[in-house]
Amino acid sequence: MDMSGRVIGLGIELLNQSNYKIWRTCMESYLVGEDLCDVVCGDANVAPEDTQENDDVLKAWRMKNAKAEFLLKRSISHDLFEHIIGCKSASEIWTTLDGLLNKKNMARLQMLENELANTTQGGLSISQFFLKIKNLCLEISLLDSEEPISEARMKRHIIRGLKREYIPYVTSIQG
Repeated sequence: MDMSGRVIGLGIELLNQSNYKIWRTCMESYLVGEDLCDVVCGDANVAPEDTQENDDVLKAWRMKNAKAEFLLKRSISHDLFEHIIGCKSASEIWTTLDGLLNKKNMARLQMLENELANTTQGGLSISQFFLKIKNLCLEISLLDSEEPISEARMKRHIIRGLKREYIPYVTSIQG
């Protein structure tokens, strides 16, 4: 780690309480590039059976897992390290961090969804209102990449929140 809080050689910031989504996205890409993703969050996240015929496979898995563990441990801040100290595999580290830090994202996601549902134009200009809705939708989509907000849904929120004076224009355009 250098003085700016980045992992030397990776160019990504250390994981802390506030950058989980960005860190996770960058780390997933890096793990794929290093052929380590399967032991962290893929099909090979559990060690193969320790049998005579699996000896080479088990040895290869342990090596990949150790590399992935080291990478994950070196990319998190010291205050989060205590949460993963007892983890026995890279997959367990990944799951522990996700459970710990994704909760905060879910709370933020719910707050943003509520704000989007209740946002109206009020005293904002049309362009300010559009920008506010667009930014809320973008942030929600970043937090919940499995269910991003579609353009159609964003338009419905805009239409619902407009001042009454704009309703005739919206109706004529929709018609």
